[in-house]
Amino acid sequence: MKNKLILDACCGSRMFWFDKKNPDALFIDKRSEEFIACDGREIKVRPDLLADFRKLPFEDNSFKLVVFDPPHDMYAGRKSFTAQKYGNLDKDNWRTDIKEGFDECMRVLDTHGTLIFKWHELRVTVTEIIKVIDTQPLFGHKSGRASKTHWMAFMKMP
Repeated sequence: MKNKLILDACCGSRMFWFDKKNPDALFIDKRSEEFIACDGREIKVRPDLLADFRKLPFEDNSFKLVVFDPPHDMYAGRKSFTAQKYGNLDKDNWRTDIKEGFDECMRVLDTHGTLIFKWHELRVTVTEIIKVIDTQPLFGHKSGRASKTHWMAFMKMP
């Protein structure tokens, strides 16, 4: 686990990674599970380390790059495709959970390091998320068929 440059703070099934076993990355998630999805695909959530993004077990300034792609839904049923594939937020505490997760990601990010935050506007807009985290991104990009997935970049300044 030492000498990893990159932290994926809630890796899920590592869907957007080109190299799902990148040797410079540490993949963490609070769950370790396998499912057969409703469409027959196998979903494997197999982190290198079980940990909660709200309480990361790392020293300050530990990573050069942090990827934060938290769950985006708080109403999906536990056995639903959405929850199995992406995880689920607590409907009563999601704002606090996202804020704590963002703050933890920034804490473990090295000075002048980059945080990539991915958010899908399934239920909550990016405008609301930026209010929750109380930090403006440097820049971002909309993607997906309906442009509801947002990739945002942040830098930790001294």
